[in-house]
Parts: sequence; structure tokens; C-alpha cells
Amino acid sequence: MQLRKLGSFGLEADAISPDFNEVWQAFFVAQVLVFRSQKFTPGGFLSFAKQFGRPEPHVIDQFHHPQHPDILILSNVEKDGKPTGLADAGTYFHTDYSYLDVPARATTLYSIQVPSKGGDTLFADQYAAYEDLPSNMKRTIDGLVALHHYGNRDDVDKGSRTVASVLTEEQEAKMAWVRHPVAQRHPITGRTALYAVSGSSFGIEGMPEDEAIDLLDELKRHATQEKYQLRLKYGVGDVVIWDNASLLHSATLTDPADPRTLWRITIKEERKPS
Repeated sequence: MQLRKLGSFGLEADAISPDFNEVWQAFFVAQVLVFRSQKFTPGGFLSFAKQFGRPEPHVIDQFHHPQHPDILILSNVEKDGKPTGLADAGTYFHTDYSYLDVPARATTLYSIQVPSKGGDTLFADQYAAYEDLPSNMKRTIDGLVALHHYGNRDDVDKGSRTVASVLTEEQEAKMAWVRHPVAQRHPITGRTALYAVSGSSFGIEGMPEDEAIDLLDELKRHATQEKYQLRLKYGVGDVVIWDNASLLHSATLTDPADPRTLWRITIKEERKPS
């Protein structure tokens, strides 16, 4: 498996090693691992993803793949006037499944249709963001626990394209408040990273709401600086898998008339990180 650097983090290859241990190790080093121009059936893509852990179907079940509900269809394509997939999946910096008690280990996307322009994913390295914090800020956030819920802290307008994907009443009822450290040790690498300081974090345990939001917003501005970012461009057949415990990511808006389709599988941690 010949690996090439994408930037200050991230690796890409043209083939997937038959030795999964090699893929596993490269993944946690890279944080973002890309395999270009692959050919997967739905079942083959699911088998690939399951090597990283247990898939967790997305709460938005109306866009599950008809053969494999662990696959979420992301698409702006309509058929007979109805959407075939979730059109906008998080056009703001966030961490997948940070609104669940046991969050996501990894997310993997398989690119089927690529728009002529846009459709990139932005990633922000939360190891580097934590390491660059001043010592007094590290002391401030040590031991702090953020309160998370499904949604986007910066935009709760359900009519906005940057709000978290809107849930039905039944789906909303499945969501609950959960707790995650503001900075946490990665469950595999042991390194400390900021965790989901943008997106689903709406407060900090034991802190007045205005103070908590101010602190989270300060951390978000720091953590999403361009110097921490990687922009990933997709080709048809590309497979990307990223480490949710050490990254923030954001989709980018595309022209609704420019077709884009991906399959997504999200893998949960085996246990809640400490």
C-alpha cells in the first residue's frame, strides 16, 4: 500500500492493502485516509467499513440504503420529484454522532457522483488545535464536560441550509442530552484532542450558559483556523475514512442542480472515551 501525504495530516493511496492491520495503523496516524478510484457494491462497502468496528445507522432513517440500513445515502438528486438521499449533511464544523453517549469512531464515504464544482469536505486537526492552546487555557478546560445534543449550536433555524439536518418528531424523540469532555484522550492513540467544540456542544456542565457559550465559541474559533484545516476533493469511486475523535469536519455547499451522491457508514466506538 503506497501512501502519499495530503497535507500536514491525511494520507491517500490507489489501492487498499489486503492486510487490514496495515490499513488500521495508517488510519490512526493519518486521521484522514483516502483510497482513490475504488469499485464497491453496497455489500462490499459495508464489509470494508465493518473492519473498523460496529456500524450505527443514522437517525434519519428515510434515507437508509434499501438493501443495507447501515448505509446512509447522501444525495441532492431527485427522482419523480422526491429526494433520493440527504441533500446537505453538516455544512458547518462538527463531529459525527457527538450527540450520542457513545460517539463515532470513524466515518467512511464512498463517492458515486461528483459535482462539476464543489462538494469538498473540510477537516480540522483537533490534536494540533489542543497542543497549540496556551497553558492557561489548557488548565481552564481540564476536566470540563460539555453538554451535547443533536443540532448546530450556531444555527437552530430549521429552514436554514446550515442547520443540522431536520428530524421528524419521532426521530427527535430518540435524541437526549449527553456529556463529553471538552478535551479528551483518544481511545486508541492516547493523545489529547479538543472534542466537538463546534456543532453539537450547547453548554458546559456547572457553568452559566452565557459563559459556557463564550468559551465554546472561543475554542471553536481557535480549532477551526485555516492552519489546522485540510480540504479533500473527491473523484468518482473515492473512499475516505476519518477519525472523529481527533477531527472536526464540514461539508461544503453545492449547487442543488449539480448531481452529487455518496454512501456513508458511521462506526461507533466500542466504549465511551474518557
